[in-house]
Amino acid sequence: MTRRWRVTFIDPPATRDVTTVIEDVELAREFESHRARLRAIAHRMLGSQAEAEDAVQETWLRLSRTDTATIENLGAWLTTVVSRVCLSALRARGARREVLVDQVPDPVVAAVDDPHAEAELADGVGLALLVVLETLSPSERVSFVLHDLFAVPFDEIAALLDRTPEAARQLASRARRRVRGGTPRADVDRGRRQEIVEAFLAAAREGDFDGLLAVLDPDVVRRADLGPGVIDVARGAEHVATGARRFGQDVDLDRRRALVNGAPGIVNFHNGRPFSVMAFEIAGDRIVAIDILADRERLAALDLTAVA
Repeated sequence: MTRRWRVTFIDPPATRDVTTVIEDVELAREFESHRARLRAIAHRMLGSQAEAEDAVQETWLRLSRTDTATIENLGAWLTTVVSRVCLSALRARGARREVLVDQVPDPVVAAVDDPHAEAELADGVGLALLVVLETLSPSERVSFVLHDLFAVPFDEIAALLDRTPEAARQLASRARRRVRGGTPRADVDRGRRQEIVEAFLAAAREGDFDGLLAVLDPDVVRRADLGPGVIDVARGAEHVATGARRFGQDVDLDRRRALVNGAPGIVNFHNGRPFSVMAFEIAGDRIVAIDILADRERLAALDLTAVA
């Protein structure tokens, strides 16, 4: 069978000469070189990869409508714009709903041998941090994320927030105190954390209740986002162990090791489709928090190519 192809040539508008087209291509390439940083900033501010992608796209649209000859430092300009987009989103979010402290933010999933993913943990992208960030005011969150995680000077943050540099510094300091008080310290290396996660999974598979208690902190918290508006929270080692033992008996799940926000985690598949992502926070050789994302719509939006 012979395929017939029809190609239609469309003349470009007279106002767009070759030089303009080349400049647009070059601008797009330069923007792409900043995309990863912009996405990282937006994700830490918004806690949602889908919202972060929207913020980055809005930043590109604003750049495409701007005379780039007026931009002295494109990287700084893009950081400011994406931060303003995120700040507006945070303020709108706060106006329409209460903060859900137990909400599970979108995780970042990488292969276990990805050297860049381990650095993510040092940059403070752990789920525990993202949960604490949800309790901050928009201005506190923007100040902390930009300064402490991305080294943006306070004078630039001040201009963004329409505050003085000293006020921006105080916002970041206040946020920093709350973050330090609300996130566990990863005081064991990645290899040991992986051993603890493996011990947890083995005990769950075997139905070993005592084995589960041995790796769970007495005050462990397990948060599970099961779908729109459905967040299941279990507190205490016995409650979490009971649920884990039931979960461990599900032989239909294909469990794959991964780095979730730079820390050892698990991505579960069922019939080839993502079923859940599990992230573990570990301190003092015990699991202090388990975050499970099982919302199908949110799972579908995650980049799981590293473990698929």
